[in-house]
Amino acid sequence: MKKRIISLLMIMCMAMTLLTGCGSKPANDADGEVKTEAGEAKEASESITVTDMLGREVTIENGVAEKVIANNSGALRLYCYVGSIDKLVGVPEREKKDSRRRPYALANPGIVEIPSFGQGSGSNGDDFEKILELNPDVIFAIDDDKANLDKMQEKLGIPVVALSYGTGVIFDEDVYDSLKLIGEIIGEEERANEVVEYMEECKKDLNDRTKDIPDDQKLTAYAGGLAWSGSHGIESTRENYPLFDAVNAKNVVQGIGQDGAIMIDKEKLLEWNPDRIFIDLASFSLVQEDYMKNPEYYKSLDAFKNGEVYSQLPYVWCWVNVDTAMADAYYIGKVLYPEQFKDVDPAEKADEIYEFLVGKGVYSEMVEEDGGFQKITLEDLENIEVEK
Repeated sequence: MKKRIISLLMIMCMAMTLLTGCGSKPANDADGEVKTEAGEAKEASESITVTDMLGREVTIENGVAEKVIANNSGALRLYCYVGSIDKLVGVPEREKKDSRRRPYALANPGIVEIPSFGQGSGSNGDDFEKILELNPDVIFAIDDDKANLDKMQEKLGIPVVALSYGTGVIFDEDVYDSLKLIGEIIGEEERANEVVEYMEECKKDLNDRTKDIPDDQKLTAYAGGLAWSGSHGIESTRENYPLFDAVNAKNVVQGIGQDGAIMIDKEKLLEWNPDRIFIDLASFSLVQEDYMKNPEYYKSLDAFKNGEVYSQLPYVWCWVNVDTAMADAYYIGKVLYPEQFKDVDPAEKADEIYEFLVGKGVYSEMVEEDGGFQKITLEDLENIEVEK
């Protein structure tokens, strides 16, 4: 009798094994998800293929990237708008030295604790060796040289995804697409979309406040000392200045016919004689030096004589700090159209922007470095540094 019972039990167990796949290997449920023995759903890893900002098709074989490298400050900034530094396994060497004028670095001091892999140029063999040790799932890169990125990817055997800032400084579609690209690769699509939506909301807000003001009721404006590949004197400016465009400002720089930053003849500024002048604080020391050599030039400009010269935070430092550029646009709007921006406190707005994009309001830290939103007087130019 016992033998019959044992035989019956053996037959039943064999049948259950065939039906349920008994053992340690998880079974697939009806919707294709993998079930562990504890019954928890776990999605099988699938590769991700994207088209980057240079039109290169790149595949991340491991699926959602958990270990990330940004090859320079420009790429790192865009990454920080979307992702956590917890996923960063390596940063460029300069990130270990200082966080100057870079809100993403000020808000994330832990970056200095992350291993470095060299200067981040993408062409240094020593960098490649260190990157291989760090073994990232993906490398985000700012580099217009497609062949260079292809070579880098081939040599490392690691996906390299090109990002872009475009040409617009703020509210640029290339930036939006880059942010969405990052979100897709690191599994933060929702966050990436939120960032893009926030930027678009700010763009609409700035435009809505100023779009209906007739030109004949607008003050004329000039932006000088703009920093591009370093600091420059007051003659550094732009005709198609995106921060002015964002608030429909009346830029006196017209008829140049050249895109991007330019150096004008200083006599031209005297001829234009704008109502309001904005000076990039990254170049303030150079403007001071020039004033000491030729104070009469500055005293001939109505904006200086009338106390209508204003600072703007440095936003071009290791590529474009989009967050700071947005904050500057609100301050410019406040100066040019006080009534339309009467509900805006520029310092508070700057911190709101920083808080949303990099996780912390760092306006006060930006002020400690260069000074904040303020008037610049002739007396300031005669002092060693701007009052902070």
